[in-house]
Amino acid sequence: MEPDLFTAAAEDRQEKDPSSSPLAVRMRPRILDEVVGQQHLLKPGSPLRRLVGDGGSGPAGASSVILWGPPGTGKTTLAYVVSKATNKRFVELSAITAGVKEVRAVIESARRASGGFGKETVLFLDEIHRFSKAQQDSLLPAVENRWVTLIAATTENPYFSVISPLLSRSLLLTLEPLTDDDLRSLLRRALTEERGLGGAVTLPEDAEAHLLRIAGGDARRALTALEAAAGAAIATQEAEITLETVEATVDRAAVKYDRDGDQHYDVASALIKSIRGSDVDAALHYLARMIEAGEDPRFIARRLMISASEDIGLADPTALPTAVAAAQAVAMIGFPEAALTLSHATIALALAPKSNAATLAISAAQDDVRRGLAGPVPANLRDGHYKGAAKLGHAQGYVYPHDVQGGIAAQQYAPDAVRDRQYYTPTRYGAEARYADVVERVRERLGRAGEGGERG
Repeated sequence: MEPDLFTAAAEDRQEKDPSSSPLAVRMRPRILDEVVGQQHLLKPGSPLRRLVGDGGSGPAGASSVILWGPPGTGKTTLAYVVSKATNKRFVELSAITAGVKEVRAVIESARRASGGFGKETVLFLDEIHRFSKAQQDSLLPAVENRWVTLIAATTENPYFSVISPLLSRSLLLTLEPLTDDDLRSLLRRALTEERGLGGAVTLPEDAEAHLLRIAGGDARRALTALEAAAGAAIATQEAEITLETVEATVDRAAVKYDRDGDQHYDVASALIKSIRGSDVDAALHYLARMIEAGEDPRFIARRLMISASEDIGLADPTALPTAVAAAQAVAMIGFPEAALTLSHATIALALAPKSNAATLAISAAQDDVRRGLAGPVPANLRDGHYKGAAKLGHAQGYVYPHDVQGGIAAQQYAPDAVRDRQYYTPTRYGAEARYADVVERVRERLGRAGEGGERG
């Protein structure tokens, strides 16, 4: 049996009765020019344009494409458009439910279709990161021999989730989250086009804004929510989809939050100040508001990384690694799962001991530099590796700390202008208490104990 018989039957049914399909399926672009967002992939001469323009064949044709991006950014859509534009069979598999057996069946069918009918096949494999190494290996012969044009999709970093042989034979295309303007264009098209809602209802600005917040950059989520709200409005013979209707159908209250206005900065500020104040519950409240409003998770993660150094520092040396790890995870997984990672980091930072000693230290040092307290680097610290450096006295008299007992060499390190300045004043909070003892001992060994306690 042909592996795509059911797909073909479904497409035939959709053409005869479009309303039988979900709105997100009906509004799927048929050509590249209908694709919203991803303009960096759709420029003239781009790999996707070339793939569609020359049918993906010839010595320069792509044998495999990997689409990497968050959910709802158009990975399936792009694969479908490529197959339609090149007049190829389109077979879709999901790595969640398919295995090597199904992959081999598709490949064998593609070989028969190519040899018997001259019909090439596009194999779209969703969630390829869920395939094991052995399962991904089963794709290599088909890719190398171009029995299929493989278009694989993943939400995870392919450099970690896709085997190197397949990655090296593939064209990697990165999809960006859709912007509000992208989704707004898509919603308005769905409202008016015949294959969409055909003008049956209208969508006022406040309801549209709420749908955009709900979507969070995900086109599928936006269209699904619009379809539910439109269905409710039509059922009650309303000509307009009100904000109340949207809230009732998607069961989510509108969050008063303007990502480009004061609320954006006010809520972000409140999150950081709640973390600084160790109020974990308030911090989680503001985090939830930002998430529900559709805030970019990368923006939240950046604020947490800053907070880890600005307000915690060495009082908990694990705070910054936790925040950095959260930022990396968020970039890889996106919403909705990123909410768990952001919560993890927010709780850790809010409950960590606090110290702004690192913040005050660099601020004092910068103030001195801006006031002109710099001066030449001491001669013993200057670079002595190039020819002629010794004649200039560079690096002469430098004591290598590793040759000294205790690893601390008592010599001048700072320029004369700031020789006695002490910028770092550690607190006795958390792990920084240990650093306070270390700083005291080191300064004593350097002969600087008690000198110039001011910061600047």
